[in-house]
Parts: sequence; structure tokens; C-alpha cells
Amino acid sequence: MLHYYDPSIQNYEPSKNGLNPDFDYGTPASLSEELVSISVDGREITVPEGTSVLRASALAGINIPKLCASDNLEAFGSCRLCAVEIEGRRGYPASCTTPVAEGMQVTTQTGKLAKLRRNIMELYISDHPLDCLTCPANGNCELQDVAGAVGLREVRYGFDGENHLDAEIDDSNPYFSFDPSKCIVCSRCVRACDEVQGTFALTIEGRGFASKVAASQDDPFMDSECVSCGACVQACPTTSLMEKSVIDAGQPEHSVITTCAYCGVGCSFKAEMKGDQLIRMVPYKGGDANHGHSCVKGRFAFGYATHDDRIKEPMIRDSINDPWKVVSWDEALEFSAKKLKGIQAEYGRESIGGITSSRCTNEETYLVQKLVRAAFGNNNTDTCARVCHSPTGYGLKTTLGESAGTQTFDSVMKADTIMVIGANPTDAHPVFGSLMRKRLREGAKLIVIDPRRIDVLNTPHGGEGIHLPLRPGTNVAIVNALAHVIITEGLEDQDFINNRCDTDAYNTWRTFIAEERNSPETMEEVTGVPASKVREAARVYAEAGNGAIYYGLGVTEHSQGSTMVMGIANLALATGNIGKEGGGVNPLRGQNNVQGSCDMGSFPHELPGYQHVNDPAVRERFQAVWGVPIDHEPGLRIPNMFDAAIAGTFKALYVQGEDIAQSDPNTHHVEAALKSLDCLIVQDIFLNETAKYAHVLLPGSTFLEKNGTFTNAERRINRVRKVMEPVAGMEDWEVTMALSNALGYPMHYNHPSEIMDEIALLTPTFTGVNYDKLERLGSIQWPCNDENPDGTPTMHQVDFPIGKGRFAVTEYLATEERASRRFPLLLTTGRILSQYNVGAQTRRTSNSDWHEEDLLELHPSDAEMRGVKDGDWLGISSRVGHTALRAKLSTRMLPGVVYTTFHHPGSGANVITTDNSDWATNCPEYKVTAVQVEVVTQPSEWQRNFVAFDKRQQALLKPAMDKQGGRHEHALK
Repeated sequence: MLHYYDPSIQNYEPSKNGLNPDFDYGTPASLSEELVSISVDGREITVPEGTSVLRASALAGINIPKLCASDNLEAFGSCRLCAVEIEGRRGYPASCTTPVAEGMQVTTQTGKLAKLRRNIMELYISDHPLDCLTCPANGNCELQDVAGAVGLREVRYGFDGENHLDAEIDDSNPYFSFDPSKCIVCSRCVRACDEVQGTFALTIEGRGFASKVAASQDDPFMDSECVSCGACVQACPTTSLMEKSVIDAGQPEHSVITTCAYCGVGCSFKAEMKGDQLIRMVPYKGGDANHGHSCVKGRFAFGYATHDDRIKEPMIRDSINDPWKVVSWDEALEFSAKKLKGIQAEYGRESIGGITSSRCTNEETYLVQKLVRAAFGNNNTDTCARVCHSPTGYGLKTTLGESAGTQTFDSVMKADTIMVIGANPTDAHPVFGSLMRKRLREGAKLIVIDPRRIDVLNTPHGGEGIHLPLRPGTNVAIVNALAHVIITEGLEDQDFINNRCDTDAYNTWRTFIAEERNSPETMEEVTGVPASKVREAARVYAEAGNGAIYYGLGVTEHSQGSTMVMGIANLALATGNIGKEGGGVNPLRGQNNVQGSCDMGSFPHELPGYQHVNDPAVRERFQAVWGVPIDHEPGLRIPNMFDAAIAGTFKALYVQGEDIAQSDPNTHHVEAALKSLDCLIVQDIFLNETAKYAHVLLPGSTFLEKNGTFTNAERRINRVRKVMEPVAGMEDWEVTMALSNALGYPMHYNHPSEIMDEIALLTPTFTGVNYDKLERLGSIQWPCNDENPDGTPTMHQVDFPIGKGRFAVTEYLATEERASRRFPLLLTTGRILSQYNVGAQTRRTSNSDWHEEDLLELHPSDAEMRGVKDGDWLGISSRVGHTALRAKLSTRMLPGVVYTTFHHPGSGANVITTDNSDWATNCPEYKVTAVQVEVVTQPSEWQRNFVAFDKRQQALLKPAMDKQGGRHEHALK
């Protein structure tokens, strides 16, 4: 029986696996199922075979001093402080690199060991500044702690000889500094960069006394390959690598565990506080999605929460040409309710609607759709998933029976072949991207299907991946070609198909996919990808023991997005890669709670849990709890709302935490719709682009200011815990509740946990979810119900919600958006590591030091044909609009394809994207826009109008901002 803990271990906080996530066990856990028993200082301990003596001792409650060791890094054995005595062995072996053996007798404390450790520490301290009282790490320094633990009281060596005390500090990075004078060259930062992050940006340069940590080619950190994930800072046992926020404000004195509000990975963090001031965000080792790793956004880009631009008080106005008026909450809510009631009285019940947020919590999203259905009396509710992952819901529901990914992120570590389609994990989901790269370094094979060469193809020490650089818009053609190879070459998993799949649907699909028109050779002319490469990729995927598919917006944001998702599911079903670790179909969700916003019933045709509104039994359950009738007809989708607004039949909109004016396609159309509304209510933390058209501005709260839950891309429900009080006095769920009460539909909740209890009561996949269980388990992956009381890490292991898996015929239909003589280039869009979505948060931090503007990447051959040089301003024209961006020459795309990001509103990326959309869900076709580019000398007309409108709206806001309190006391960048 394994013995894990001794009560003497300080700061013990039990977790669901019995380990203390705040304690460092020195080396990683062994996964062996064979057990070994040893004795450490007379204490018996039984551990898995392969466990280090250092870790076994820690599990027995015996702390051995260490400096180079950490349990998220492989054993290194350089500092020698962890030396022990082992009966029958000579010398003093390092316990971190010594594995346990049956019957081993270990002694960790003797006079000789004590002297050895003091001598080692004395050497370290002899070349280290003795400035503990003024050092930012004082009181939280491992070097200081170990010096005390080994009993070092004096240093016999002076500083007269050669030393490193005058080494120059590198302050180039905006978030942390590197002080070489305090570096002990333990290599933990280098190993963290290699093993955890996978960037290999750091190295130990020189030998012996001349050894030092260097970034890239001894560059400043800001100019190096460093991606500022913070792994090196977290690993450093001294103050050599230290957050500038700690240097400036001092050590934090308490912490709160919460969940990051950036991407769909859902990383857990310890928000470390000093009073009500957030000092730093430290990735939490107990987080099941990130295991103590982070990216530059979650780790450092939290300053937006206390930025001067925060909206802190409610504001109203009658027209978008009027100045904003600061009012009380009661007045703002009364104003809003009167407007909404009046519009419905004049234009009918269907004339208003609401848009939920993928950045807010599950509980807040649930309340918004409940407000629309119960207080507004219609189903006019939608969410940003409409414009990103709605085809995932449709496609996976059709084929697998559930609208979500099938695996945990950790499942990738058991994949033999990884296929990445239309996703860029290292930029958009960087913590998962690091995990994927780790598996590639271990030998997994990689297939990337993307018009652009993404960074994961350049994984250091990974094998050479297969890149299929298809033409934008031909996804379905290439997935059909892959399936054709699998079927015609007999590579399918016939046992899985016979046992787990609908026979009739399979036979129909098989006949279709085997047709010559779907062969790689026929499709080569369509996709531009050589047939031989497609056949190679199909074999590598089908012949893998475990084949995993990860996809992103490059799959869904197409006119055939839903068809492509079904095509991906077909591949997984055909090869038996469903229902097991290392396989699966895994959509990489973009925003932090886009999965949750879908789960919570944000779509106009579905109540929470993807239950259709036209099902009488479903409506009866909700009506019994909500106390009002629910419309059986689906409401308006976001594009329908825009069309109806312009037509004059849709007159009011409540938008919580979304910026549709910047994020949705065909900006001219969106702006026209927003201008047509009689009442636009925006609830957000800043005056975003949508709020500039608003009549009511309700202050939102950041993730640091609220309680609730987020659901990440692996269906993992994570707790969000309040770190500081909301600047406007109310959390977002409280605002929605108050608006509902003002409208006359009563909502009464004392805490988000009560909202979750109602969700669990009405949603079959959430019936076992509650806050007590979340506290006990740390996180839960739905479905969580009687059959799966602790959640479901891997779905579809035995059967599917629809019984048998259903193959779907995926006919390739070319998009209407095609290159022509007038518009010969195809534009596709994506994200970049340092910025997030519409940039409202990250642009208000120092992340802008890496990405000050959106650029247009184009191939040098396309540039040469047009006389374009790197850095030129380019006018970009499409069938619907015109904008201008600076040129960046790049070979990451093939000739004929151009690429840009959409993080800066003034760039106008969506001015040129069309309103073409997915046939099933209306998800916009952002990834295929035919354009022409030419060198220009001035901004586009839209950009000039944007600047003028922005200046006018900022001027209308300024008096109200001045009145609401000016600068925030703790504004950080």
C-alpha cells in the first residue's frame, strides 16, 4: 500500500490524487504499476518502480535539500545537495538521479552529509550577492531556504577573486528581468524551456566558471526565441529571473486559485495578492488542464483588469450622438427595462433578443439565455460560437451524438499519430501546444493540414511532419481523399465499424467515398496537394495504433464547415479512433468558455444541454422550474438579427461580453444593423467597438472579480474564484438578474452555486455537477451523471448517445468565394500568440510590444509581381470592402494565399470578409476571401471613418469617465 504523507509537510492541501500540488517532490512521478518498498531514515515507503529516492523520501515526509531538482523536470543531478547514503553503496549518490530498489536502506541525515551540503552551499553563496534584505525574493527564495536548511552560517571565501557580481541585468522583457549576478547556473530555467515549454530558447553558454544562462545567441530576452511563457521564471530558485510586478510591489501575502479567462485550454492559476492588489499569476500545478504551465497571456497579461479604460459605473444615452450620462444601477436598469418593454409593445415580442458571452461564466451565460426566454418571451439568443464553432456542434451531434470533443488534453501523450487540421496550437492554445510538442519529441508522427506552415511543424527535436498545404476552401475535398485511401486500401478498422457503427450509414458512405472522384489523384487539381502526399498521410494516420485529430477554426469557418466536421468524424470512426485514449476528435475551442456558452443553451434552437426547444417534454421540465411558457419555435441567429434590424423588425439587443462590431464578418453590414437598433444594451468592461453604438453601457466584471465556472475545450468544468471585488460593485450574473427583475420576471440567487444547482436539475449531462464536488475533485469533465458520477474524461468508450456511430456522406461543393482575375488572391485569417481574439484585453497590456498592428503576410513571389516590399502599406480589396495593412513577406503560405490577424479594430480585417457562411449553421466563411492587393499611400475610406467615429465616441465618453473616478489605484501593465 502506498504511503504518501506525513503531517509534518508544511502547507499540505490535499488534492484528489492525494498529492499536495503546492509541494515540490523533486522529480516526476513514475507511471509503473510495479511497486517497490524501501526504508528512508527508518520509515517504510512503497512507491512505483522507477521513482527516484528523492521523490520517495518526500512522499515519506522527509525533505532532502535540493536546488537543481523540480518535479516537473527530469532529474539532472548537478547541484549534489540531495546526496544521501545508501546501505551497501559507496559514496554519496544524488537522490534525484538514483531510482529506488527493493529493500533499499536510505539515510538522509548524517554528520558527513551535513558537512558536504554546507560546503556545496558555501560555494554557491561565495559568488552570490549577499543582499537578502533588499532582494525582491527575500522570504520566498529557495537558495535562502536551502542555506538555512543545511545550517550555513558563514562563508569562508571572500569576493576578492573573480566573480559574476557585476553582470549586467537584462530588463528587455516587459514582464520579467534577468539578473545574471544572482544566477547559480542550476539549469532549471533551461530545462523548463526545453522540457515544459518546448521552445529551446535558453542554453548554458561557456564552461566551468564561465558558464552562464543565455537566451538564443546570447540575445536580450526580448530579441530571442523566448515566448515569455514564464516557465523559466517559475523554475528559477533565486531572484535571477523575477517578475517585475514582484520587484515593484513586493512579495504577495495570500493567493486564490482560479481559472484563466483567455483561450479554451482553461489553465488553473494561483492569483497571488497583496491586500486587494494582484501581484502575479502563477500557474497552478494542481490544474488538470495545464499541470503548472502557462503562456504569456495567462501568466502576465492581467493588467487590463485594472486599466484606466475600465467602465466602473452604468451609463445611458438616448442616441449614439449624445454624451454618456453616468447613472445609478437602479436608473440604468429602469431605463433599459422601459426601453425593452416599449419596443416589444410597439413591434412585438420577437423584436428584441440577447447575445451571450464566451468570456463569461457558465452561470452568467445560463442566466442571459434564461432572461431572453423567460423575460423577453422568445428564443432570440445566440453566442459567438455562431461565428466560430457552431459547425462543431452540428457535425459531431450528427455523427457521434454529442456536441463536444472526446478526450482530455493529456490523451495526446498516448497518441502515435497526431493530425492537426486548421488549427495553430502553439499560438492559439499554447499550453496544449507545448504538451503536443512534448509528445512529438517522444516520437509521435505529425500530419498538418493547413494552407500555412504553422510552428508545430518546426518542433525542436521532433520528427519531420507531413504538411498538406491545401488551397483555402478545399477542406472537404482533402478529407474525402484521405478517407478514400483508407477505404480502398483496406486500412479501416472493420471490427470497430461492425460493432460500433450504423451498418446502413457506413455502407452508404463507403460506396460514396470509394468513388474515383474522391481519390487523391482526382482531388489534386482541387486541393493543390500532391496525391502522393495525401496517400502517405492517410496511411500514417490509419496505421497508427492511436490516431488523434485536433482541429480549429480553419475547419469550421467555411461554407462547408459542418460537412468538414462530419468528414473528420468519419475518419475517426473508420479507423476505430474513438472511445480510447490517444485518439479521438478534438475541437480546439477559441475563447475561454465557448464550450460552456454552447452547453448553457445559447443557441436559438436549443435549451441548456443541447435540448431542442420544439421537444414538448424538454419544455415542460424548464417551464416547471422557470414558471413561464417557453416558445417552441427557434429564434433568430446573429446574422438573422442583423438582417431583421436593417429591415426594421428587430429593434433591441442585449449584448453581454461580446464585441460583434469587430468580430463578425462584413463590418459594413454589422455597423448598419447596430445603427438601426432603437436600443442596444452592452455589458462589458471597456467601451468596445460594439459599445460605441450602444444606448446603455453596463459595467462588466473580469474573471478576477467573480465566482462561477468555465468549461474548456476538453469539457472540463473549472472553478472561477473571486480574487478582488468587482470595480462596479456587481458581478455579471448579478447584473443580468437585476435586469430580469426590472423587467418583471423574478430571479433570485444568492451565489453562482445556486445557479449551477438549477443547471444540474435541468441538464442531463450536468446532473452530478455541484460546487462541493468541484471543490473535492478540482474539476469535472461532463457528462457527469448517475452513470459517470465523477465525470467522463474519454467519451464514447462503450456506445454513443445516438446508439451507433453514424457515417455521413460529405459531398465536396466548391465555395462561391473563388479567386478571379479581379481578386486573384485568397485571404485566410488566424491568431497570434501575444494577442487574444479582438484584442480588447491584450492590447491594454504590454503584450502589444510583440504585436503592435495586424500585418498582411504574402509570399515573396506575389509581392514581386505587385512591386511590394516588406513594410509597404497595402490596400486590400474584396467583393464587399477595402482596408489597408502593412506588408510582411513570408514563405509560410503558398503563392496565391495571403494571411492576416484580426486583433486590432482599426485594421478592418472583417471589413473585407464576406457574409458567406456554413450551409447548416451560418458560421461565417472567414477563412476564404478573394482579394487583390496594391501598394497605397493612405488608409482606406473605412479606416478614416473608423478613426473619426472612434474620436467622436471617445469624446462623448470622456466626461462620464472623468466623473466615474479617473485612474484606478492599481493600474498595471
